[in-house]
Amino acid sequence: MDINKHWAVPAAAAAAVLALIAGMYLAYQTVWGTPLRVRDLLLRQAIQQLRESPQAMTQVGIIDGAWYDFSSDELDRYSLEERKRIFERTRRYDAELAAWDPIPISEQNRLSLDIVRWSYARTLADAKYPWLGANNRLYPVEQAFGIQKDLPNFLLSTHQIKNARLARHYVARLEALGGVLDAVREDIARQADEGVIAPDFIIDDSIAQMKAFIAPVPGENPLVTHLAEKTEAIGMGSEERNALINRAVAAMLETVYPAYRRLIEEEGALRKRATHDAGVWRLKDGAAYYADQLKTLTTTNMTPDQIHAYGLSEVARITAEMDGVLKSIGRTEGTVGERMNALMADPRFLYPNTDTGRGAMLARYEQILGRVKWMLPGYFSHIPKIPLEVRRVPIFAEQGSAGAYYERPSLDGGRPGVFFANLRNTAEVPMWAMPTLAYHEGIPGHHMQIATATEIEDLPFQRRLSYFPAFGEGWALYAERLAKEMGLYAGDPYGDLGRLQSELFRAARLVVDTGIHAKRWSREQAIAYMQTTTGMANSDVTAEVERYVVWPGQACAYKIGMKAILGLRDQARRELGPKFDLKEFHAVMLENGAMPLWLAQRNVDRWIAGKVGFSANAADSR
Repeated sequence: MDINKHWAVPAAAAAAVLALIAGMYLAYQTVWGTPLRVRDLLLRQAIQQLRESPQAMTQVGIIDGAWYDFSSDELDRYSLEERKRIFERTRRYDAELAAWDPIPISEQNRLSLDIVRWSYARTLADAKYPWLGANNRLYPVEQAFGIQKDLPNFLLSTHQIKNARLARHYVARLEALGGVLDAVREDIARQADEGVIAPDFIIDDSIAQMKAFIAPVPGENPLVTHLAEKTEAIGMGSEERNALINRAVAAMLETVYPAYRRLIEEEGALRKRATHDAGVWRLKDGAAYYADQLKTLTTTNMTPDQIHAYGLSEVARITAEMDGVLKSIGRTEGTVGERMNALMADPRFLYPNTDTGRGAMLARYEQILGRVKWMLPGYFSHIPKIPLEVRRVPIFAEQGSAGAYYERPSLDGGRPGVFFANLRNTAEVPMWAMPTLAYHEGIPGHHMQIATATEIEDLPFQRRLSYFPAFGEGWALYAERLAKEMGLYAGDPYGDLGRLQSELFRAARLVVDTGIHAKRWSREQAIAYMQTTTGMANSDVTAEVERYVVWPGQACAYKIGMKAILGLRDQARRELGPKFDLKEFHAVMLENGAMPLWLAQRNVDRWIAGKVGFSANAADSR
């Protein structure tokens, strides 16, 4: 008898049992216990967070429309209980990650841990302010980012109707919209009892926006016509298609429109109690809240006074540079702001304020982005495959929206990145200002940064999707400067003025945001300062200032982030000398995902040290 053959089967079986036990243990630890790898813990936390947010699941977009998609027919819960639950979950998750702090882990895992834990800490900072909205926003209803505007935008641009299942889920979400708005209405009444009411001009804008949204008959509302267009495009059968459209019309008539009317009525009642004061200084612990917002949004410890002073100094520097360019094209009379105001109104550089003119603007943006796209390989090692589209801001949302914004793609790239251009008034963006706006929102700006992070599969889930305003907006403003270095403004002083005006605009934001929220500037004072300083259109400036009112600190992220990124590049050039490689620097910045600026500094320091060490070792070997 061959004893080895006799024992072969039992040994194999034992090995299989041991492997099964080990696999079950690993699965248990990963799903319920303490995962054996920090990346597994981060993934578990990310998945659990996504499972609890149907809208985040749609934004990620990796399962929408599949047979196992059981979330894209729901909207996020809106309640104080949900806010409390999120804080409790964040504390629990942070405690799980804290257990890894003393454990030796790789540099990339340490970076992931630090990024996520910093984000958790900033989320928990909001727990100190019980008077915030249930969604942790200062004013849940407002003209720039209010939930009454964001939910329709979410359905129109984020929820993709790619098959019949997603069409049915779209209608289910439409039917749930009224209930969410009623929960918001109750919440803003609670906030009012705690002394938090939006300024009167914000309420006026919000009411006007909501009235415009429900002005069409239900069947002609964008939420219904969008469904009709998309279901036709996917070839849905006429019987089911008509039934869904009828359900959508009924939802608008019976649920959505009445909820908007109730919200308008609530806002109208609050208007009688509102003041004209713009800043958060008037709220309980308003100064502490603003300081927390600045820390979260700039990822620095800069104080309002420091940011205000830096803004003033940058306004002076950029204004002097613009003066030189203006003189070079024969514009010598008046202040820089006055000369820019006249240039803004020059009909030679304006598209007609008609549908034809707006269509021409969108085509021009496509042309500008097409030109820069072919130059990217000379400056970046990773060129995103995710496409970029240019679209018009939905008409109902134009008033109160920024001049442009970017919407991130889905994780799998199935939904493209989108540069939304606000075409409410073509005179707001003369032809010479269009390139800079395209570079900022598209490439090499937001799309370059966000699509790159999305495509780097080696990064943990959080780092592929995370967004830090100082990093993201700082990069987009840096991209405007990079465009000049790429030669995209060569021989075009008007285009360069557009770039400088954009940077001046961001410097003035530092002054205005801190002016409103820390120095008690009025809305009118802020508008006058920004319009006089930049020469921008009054309607554009007004929308911008009112945006700063409702999102304190966000406007400070741009220049502070740009300052940090330029500083890191200067440091790398200085310390590396001829060994500095711009493509490598961009890879270090973009291919690690977004992060707080202090961690970006650490990352660049490590890259510099690695290159210096490699050079020294190479010299020793020779």
